Amino acid sequence: MGQLFERIQKLVLESRYVVGEHAFERLDERGILEWQIIDGIETGRLLKERPRDLPNPIVEICQTLADGTEVKAVWSLVIQINVAKLVTIHYI
Repeated sequence: MGQLFERIQKLVLESRYVVGEHAFERLDERGILEWQIIDGIETGRLLKERPRDLPNPIVEICQTLADGTEVKAVWSLVIQINVAKLVTIHYI
């Protein structure tokens, strides 16, 4: 498991996260509840780490919703304030 993924996962599980406006809109558009993404991060599977992305490093995580649907959650690490940010959600 990647170090960036572990750090973001830990922040989310400690409730040190924010949901970006774009992610909020995608959740609403796709009928996905925020708690499903938060709960699913613990068992999520790392797809890709992009530690050099600017302005914030990114991880892409495959997560399974309560109904069995797989989604890709994109999270960033906002280094300046040490929080994870949900960037967007895509169906796989």
